[in-house]
Amino acid sequence: MNETNEIRGVIREFIEGIAMRSMRDMTRYVKSTALSMPQFSLLMRLYYGGGCEVHDIGRDFDVSSAAASQLVDRLVQSGLVARTENPEDRRVRQIELSAKGRALVDKGIEQRYRWVDELVSVLSSEERSVLLASLPLLIAAEKRLPGGVRPGENVHAIRAPRERSRE
Repeated sequence: MNETNEIRGVIREFIEGIAMRSMRDMTRYVKSTALSMPQFSLLMRLYYGGGCEVHDIGRDFDVSSAAASQLVDRLVQSGLVARTENPEDRRVRQIELSAKGRALVDKGIEQRYRWVDELVSVLSSEERSVLLASLPLLIAAEKRLPGGVRPGENVHAIRAPRERSRE
């Protein structure tokens, strides 16, 4: 096996492990909150992308305006999302994460990454040094790839290119 294929294989194995642990822990957390995955996904969308209008939710989640409205209504009733008037157009309703919703998402993110503390605790000092020297290189390389999205950036970029072109 050549070096490129070996690196590719190691990175894929690592990503698969991370993805499985992350998804498992997030799914467990969401189930413990009695929310559905679409409800929690909406909270995550607001957490990372900020407030928006209901029609933005329909577009981002590829659901009808009525379905988006129902999803938002349930979260408003739970106190996890606040609905306000747009100061520029009072007919338009803005939605944003409430303090209760933000706390719920913060706890979910904490739960999703809890295993990282366990992972670091089983590494030797030498292994930690190697990772501190090499992982920043991998992170920098990933950032150079086109189409990346970072927390706090426009979440509309997450949609598939086909969907973005419909706007």
